[in-house]
Amino acid sequence: MGNAASEEEQPQREQRRGPPPTPEAAEDRKMSYWEQANAGYQELVNAIIRPPRAEYTRQHLGPEEFNFAGKRFRRTDFELRNKRGMKIVCSWWNPVERRAEVLPCVVYMHGNSSARVEGLPQLSLVLSLGATMVALDFAGSGQSDGDYVSLGFFERDDLDTLVEHLRASGRVSTVALWGRSMGAATALMHGDRDPSIAAMVLDSPFADLTQLAEEMVDKGREQGLFVPGFVVSIAISWIRGSVKKTAGFNIKDISPIKNVDSCFIPALLVAAEGDDFILPKHSEQIHAKYAGDKNLVLVEGDHNSPRPRFLYDSAAIFLQTYLMLDPSSHLEGADPYNGGYPPWIDHSSYAFRGAMFGNGSLAELSEHLGCDDLDLYGAAYDSEETGSSGHPSPQSGPLRPGPGYEQHDLVGGGGMTAERQQQTQGAINSMFGGVGGGGG
Repeated sequence: MGNAASEEEQPQREQRRGPPPTPEAAEDRKMSYWEQANAGYQELVNAIIRPPRAEYTRQHLGPEEFNFAGKRFRRTDFELRNKRGMKIVCSWWNPVERRAEVLPCVVYMHGNSSARVEGLPQLSLVLSLGATMVALDFAGSGQSDGDYVSLGFFERDDLDTLVEHLRASGRVSTVALWGRSMGAATALMHGDRDPSIAAMVLDSPFADLTQLAEEMVDKGREQGLFVPGFVVSIAISWIRGSVKKTAGFNIKDISPIKNVDSCFIPALLVAAEGDDFILPKHSEQIHAKYAGDKNLVLVEGDHNSPRPRFLYDSAAIFLQTYLMLDPSSHLEGADPYNGGYPPWIDHSSYAFRGAMFGNGSLAELSEHLGCDDLDLYGAAYDSEETGSSGHPSPQSGPLRPGPGYEQHDLVGGGGMTAERQQQTQGAINSMFGGVGGGGG
């Protein structure tokens, strides 16, 4: 009976399965795999050299003049030309009344798909120490010239151009670097060339770009992607050729860890325990090989999480030590953390936040108000504290957001967000899913 049932069920199974694909159908399926692979390939190349460009207005940089801890500060925007002749836009925050002709300066460097506005949360800390701060848009990013980014290769020359300008200004004593993600990688790739840099804060640097790409393929395998190792090597070789032809650099040269054994600049490395884009082991590898004074701080959160107060406290002690800042230069009564806000925002005006969110973050507050994090930084202010131009009057005190700041959105910006990470991972899965024969 069992055999008879099996014989009866066999035609039904064959009918459900359908006839075998024709040679034409099999060829179409093969082509679709290659089309999928090609689309993923192009997305990966763009992820390296042409990520979404952060767009913002001058209002996102905040007021040109503001009060912080009873002192008056001014932002000066200026332009430089890098070694390739491209315009680089920069912003420099200085006290209106300087305690000395030359002051220490911290250069902030943004991450991939971001811009100088990314440095605003660090500004309160730097100014509270008695230092000045400069932030720039790397070539290919934000409002600077350039069609492509290079994840540190050409960015280090932009940094070199800026540092030379600061030293030639006659207004800067010691220089420290603070970079996040691509900005941290840039600092490392520049550090061994300029031993006069006083200190570096390195938040989430990657050790090696090829290593990072291979780790993303491994993540795809965990999601069911099947791809042999030799296919990965071939694909990386293809990408290397496309990047070299289009943007003029070799991705094998993007290896921040390469020369850290000859870099003696004191370094504070930061890694987020939940960062599944640039894994903490990148910072750990750099820390292990680094030649100079070094410290590694692990924080909660992921690649883009706001950093906690204790990190700001650690960075303040670190910068004070290596920029040789006398405690008397600190702003009396200034909070270096300032609730994660830039210095012109009086975070104490957000007392309601504690009731609603506990120790909520800037991201939580902006989500509750229905606006971008950066909308809170400088777009509009209470009319009592601003003149008709929208800028604060010289007599105004700490600023508080006015009604309507939520209307000023940062278009296309925000750095390597979770959405962009997913898009990059999807491009890898698409590419190797096609080349490697598919995946779950």
